This record gives sequence, C-alpha cells and structure tokens, in this order.
Amino acid sequence: MIRRAVFLIVLALLSLSAQAFTLVDSKGKSHSLAQYKGKWVLVNFWATWCPPCLEEIPDLVALHENKKNNLVVLGVAMDYRDAKTVLQFSDQMMVSYPIILGDQKAAAQVGTIPGLPTTYLYNPQGKVVAYNVGVITREAVERYIHAKK
Repeated sequence: MIRRAVFLIVLALLSLSAQAFTLVDSKGKSHSLAQYKGKWVLVNFWATWCPPCLEEIPDLVALHENKKNNLVVLGVAMDYRDAKTVLQFSDQMMVSYPIILGDQKAAAQVGTIPGLPTTYLYNPQGKVVAYNVGVITREAVERYIHAKK
C-alpha cells in the first residue's frame, strides 16, 4: 500500500515537473513545449558514446520526417566533451531533427534522466504520456500514437 502511494506521488511529481520546457538547439533556435501545442513531441536524451543511443537514431530521424505522425523529435545530447564533436557526429548520422547541447539544467526542465538513452513523449495537449529508458523504436512510438488518436 505504501509502495503504491509512493509510486503514485512520484508519477504525479514527474508529470508536474515535466509540463514545460524551453531548450535552445545548436543553431540558437528555442524549442518550447508550448510552441508545439497540437503536435506530439518526443524528447530524446542521448550521447555519442552510447551504443543504444546510436541504434535508435535512424528510427528517430524517420519519426521526425514522417509528417503523418504529427510528431516533432528533439535530441538532447548529454555527457559530451565538446559541442563540435556532437555536431559533426549528428551530421555524419544525418540527423534531421534539432540537436540541443544538453546539461543537467536542460534535463531538469524535462524530467529525470536515470540513464541513456531516455525518452519522453508528450501528447498534443502538452502532457507527458510515455517515458522510456533504453532503446525506443519507430514502430513502438507510432503504435502508441495511433492507439491514442
């Protein structure tokens, strides 16, 4: 009973803390949850040294480029030595979605990042509806979005 209450409290705090963010991408453009109202927003925390993160990049690119999904992907690079390396890497991987050079302050705007990759999915009303630690696939995200329409 106590465990369930703690779990519900943590979920409630997570949803309250992750209701708004403003992140600035590598090109200086701001991305806020409010500006994407009416769209699904997927925020993915990753690192260049993380094999599971690299595995999911092609699926994230496909999700971002498929306009039928009404979805925007934001990639937040974490735990990097220099920005130039991250940007060169994302160019080599043909990443088409915005790359944010993240830090703990940026991550705190979205939510807890227990490991990489970590992904948050916001519905078109701006509420966190899914959270995943580990690899996420295009199929899983599309299945979730289409089930909620």
